[in-house]
Amino acid sequence: MSRTSAARSSDAAEQGRAQELRRALHSQADPEAAAGLQRFFLEPVPALGVRSETVARLAYDYATAHPQLSPLDRLALADRLVSEAEHHEEPLLGFALLHRIARRHLGPELLDHAERWLEHSVTNWAQCDDLCLKLLHPYFTGHLGDISRSRGWVRSSSPWARRAANVAMVKLVQRRIGGEIYRLPVAHVFGNCEALMDDADTYVQKGCGWLLKVTAPVHQQETEEFLRTWRHRMKRDTFRYALEKLDPATRARLMALPSSAN
Repeated sequence: MSRTSAARSSDAAEQGRAQELRRALHSQADPEAAAGLQRFFLEPVPALGVRSETVARLAYDYATAHPQLSPLDRLALADRLVSEAEHHEEPLLGFALLHRIARRHLGPELLDHAERWLEHSVTNWAQCDDLCLKLLHPYFTGHLGDISRSRGWVRSSSPWARRAANVAMVKLVQRRIGGEIYRLPVAHVFGNCEALMDDADTYVQKGCGWLLKVTAPVHQQETEEFLRTWRHRMKRDTFRYALEKLDPATRARLMALPSSAN
């Protein structure tokens, strides 16, 4: 078989696997659940109504039934599901296929794909957060040196990449990894949030508030100083979200600071 014929055969097999997974996903569709899902989004979301635990089970069962698939095979299959998605749950299925292998069996090629998905395929906050928490987080715990690469996402034209720059970090502010405690440098947190201070996207701002909120108990003095410094420019909701884990007296002091009219 020629190299071209082999490539076509591989592509056809991959497409067949993607179609098989889509059929399995569609077989679990629940129109009532899909309608109920809409209340969590500002814009209409084309959903099947498949529960997240069902998506995870479908991915696990498929990977178990096809042990011959290498990590790169699974990455290519996930890429088809994500980049060709027509329904909300299809990218989630792609991410779930990689969840268990992200930390130990994939390298920088995963970040290449994740960046492209955030730029072109992710369409809502739930897909963004699923990618961050179930795929990027385990990847970064196994590749701490790659964390700095995510800082460039704050300059992306995609709001989902800008949100991911912070959401992918929320479980890394302080985390036991192996026998040691890893702490995300506080300069990383504040640098991201300062860069996104004036971002007009609601979900990007919520990502900033979330990261500041989980940073506050670990670096209370530094976080309080940051909030004092930037109170006049921070979006009101971002500021209030950032205060949630501080003690009542500190919250009251910070809330009394003058703010901009936003």
